[in-house]
Amino acid sequence: MQDTVNNPFFARLWTVMSAHETDAIRLLRRENLAGLTGRVLEVGAGTGTNFEFYPDTVTEVVAVEPERRLAQLAQQAAATAPVPVTVSTDTVEQYMASGREPFDSAPFDAVVCSLVLCSVSDPESVLRELHSLLRPGGELRYLEHIASSGARAGLQKFADATVWPRMLGNCHTHRHTEQAITNAGFAVSGARREWTMPRWVPLPVAEFAIGRAAKL
Repeated sequence: MQDTVNNPFFARLWTVMSAHETDAIRLLRRENLAGLTGRVLEVGAGTGTNFEFYPDTVTEVVAVEPERRLAQLAQQAAATAPVPVTVSTDTVEQYMASGREPFDSAPFDAVVCSLVLCSVSDPESVLRELHSLLRPGGELRYLEHIASSGARAGLQKFADATVWPRMLGNCHTHRHTEQAITNAGFAVSGARREWTMPRWVPLPVAEFAIGRAAKL
């Protein structure tokens, strides 16, 4: 993760995309948050699309969104969320370096990553930092598009090497995200892959991974 982001094109594009998500993606978002309790860190909150799906067993959500335009929209979504949500444009690294609240208090019970690990420059480094912020036994809940195989893998590699990251906020579609999660010290369980649109649709981000990973 990096410092505060200034990407007006991506902010406008993501605002439109997040407002028109398919029912399939919204159902996966709800499933990804089901059963969470206690104090939660959400990384890359975007426009706050997840906020409405948090169960009332969550006592606090600390949401980090470094793109300031998206963070403003996330703050609006936080105002109507069913649980207390604090939105910050600081990154996890900035908070950890400064020793300020909310990261200098009790560890988090869970970390939520939704469509964000594709856009960080060093996923394993970020995941190790998130691992350190969790209490023992805490969970990472993830919903991410991931590397496919066959012809779609070729499409993903081509997209990643050309215009896709430039247009989509540094999104890289051909990433082995679950392997990175394991390498960071998490134990993955209950993971599966879902197609959010027909397999014949020639898009590099049609296949998603959803799962839970525990800090042992």
